[in-house]
Amino acid sequence: MSKRFNRPSRSAVIPLAAVSALVAGATLTGCGQQRDSSVYTVLNSSTDETYHRWDAQAMARCGRRLGVTVEQQSVPAAQVMTKALRMASSRSLPDIVQFDASEMPTFAEAGGLVDLRTLGLGTEDIPRGIVNFGSYKGTYYGAARSVNTLALFYNKDVLHQAGLKVPATWAELRETAKKLTRGKRYGLALSAGGAEDGVFQFTPFMWSNGGDETRLDGPKVVQALDYWKSLLKDGSLSKSTVGWTQADVNDQFMAGNAAMMINGPWQVETLNTDKSLHWGIARIPVPRAGEKSVGPLGGAVLTVPNTGDRRRERMAGRIVACLAGEKEQLTYALNSWMVPANEKAAAVWRKRVPELDALADQVAAARSRTARLGAGWTGVSLALQSAFQSALTGQSSQAALQRAQQRATSGN
Repeated sequence: MSKRFNRPSRSAVIPLAAVSALVAGATLTGCGQQRDSSVYTVLNSSTDETYHRWDAQAMARCGRRLGVTVEQQSVPAAQVMTKALRMASSRSLPDIVQFDASEMPTFAEAGGLVDLRTLGLGTEDIPRGIVNFGSYKGTYYGAARSVNTLALFYNKDVLHQAGLKVPATWAELRETAKKLTRGKRYGLALSAGGAEDGVFQFTPFMWSNGGDETRLDGPKVVQALDYWKSLLKDGSLSKSTVGWTQADVNDQFMAGNAAMMINGPWQVETLNTDKSLHWGIARIPVPRAGEKSVGPLGGAVLTVPNTGDRRRERMAGRIVACLAGEKEQLTYALNSWMVPANEKAAAVWRKRVPELDALADQVAAARSRTARLGAGWTGVSLALQSAFQSALTGQSSQAALQRAQQRATSGN
């Protein structure tokens, strides 16, 4: 599971006041430790052996180029924030932290990160949406090496045998899923679980329909949740969807228990282990033909903590620039099946993995979950998670989302 760290992480919810207090203590008093001037540390979530090895190789290449040693400390994705805070409290912050992009605003809001532009990192070849993905209140704190989003995966053989085309609209998806539901096989699988996985999967339906996270009980958000309920009512979704993670969804698809699924590129490595499974991907269907499919940007960003040691921060910035450079991005993306953040690298990537071209199209229109609410996204996410559980087990979407809006606003 840890190798899928680019998907939404299940992070502990830590009050901003607590983060601010710990980070302020670290930045006001400096690093607090004598460090080897030639050794730099990266805290990340690359606990899977393959990802850890790929990162080690990239860090070794960049270290040789810059004349330093770059080492990584890897913890599970859900522990990166708490680990960084513990290190801040002991004034031993690493030189670079790779945060899930949805967590980064919390650390930035507390004053714990350095503006990467002041360290010489530019954004000329990065799409605006991805720049925003790594920014907070207009300041560029996080450089993405690669990004991901969701897409519609489908079993080519099942659709072909049924004489059906890949759905492009909500109406087509509902009809196709209904026709493909047979016996133990459901037409569609998705995650509506009470965690960030489910919220990540709901955003394409909410955003493509014109809904907004600033008003969870708005009519467009209600319609999107009603659409999920209609799939469940049709029998096209398993009732277990309320408890499934995205990994569970992939397992169901690979087992032949779902003809289609909503999922991300972190599943490709696993999908390719079954040579008998012929799958394809397409953009997530939209409410009406011709509209833009707007999904969530996922992934992690490399940040430089504000330790007060400007010399080390400048070198850390150079290391980030190398790791997030065009060449290293392409290598990393080809290993991990993610989409490079750099436009030039992404153009090469499209040619190298044409089967994932639709994913690059989906990324081009994708949005950051924290773009509008920053650190406030966490409260919205928790409120939506509760709403899914209520609405998909009997409560009206309107009532569930009204309660979600109240929770998001009050913080309770």
